[in-house]
Amino acid sequence: MARRNFPCYHPAMRKVDEKRIAAELAKVMAMMCVRNTKLEDIHAGVVPITRTGDYSDVVVVDADGRKIPWPKVSHIDDDQMRALMKEIVNRLYTFQMRVDEPEFQAWIDRWATVATKWDDPELSLPIAEL
Repeated sequence: MARRNFPCYHPAMRKVDEKRIAAELAKVMAMMCVRNTKLEDIHAGVVPITRTGDYSDVVVVDADGRKIPWPKVSHIDDDQMRALMKEIVNRLYTFQMRVDEPEFQAWIDRWATVATKWDDPELSLPIAEL
């Protein structure tokens, strides 16, 4: 398998190469730093059945008997969000600190093979427009 080194961008780099490298890096970082985190705990569980397709026909009844429409239910509380973000930040930091290590690059290569099956990324307008 070809090694995927993610070099720093250089002013002379062709735009097409810059985009390809950025896309590969984004996917492998998402795979290694976001997947298999506490996000999987949030994703796990029973998925409610919807007949409308948009879950507007699903309600949650809480301990006080309130009926809350599924689209309005918070699916993650503040403590879970804090723990998730801390874990992701720590993984992103670790990724950046170890990216130049040969053994870590081999691990990146293994995950990159899986990540290539994902859709290509697109620019996120809230960030791209800054």
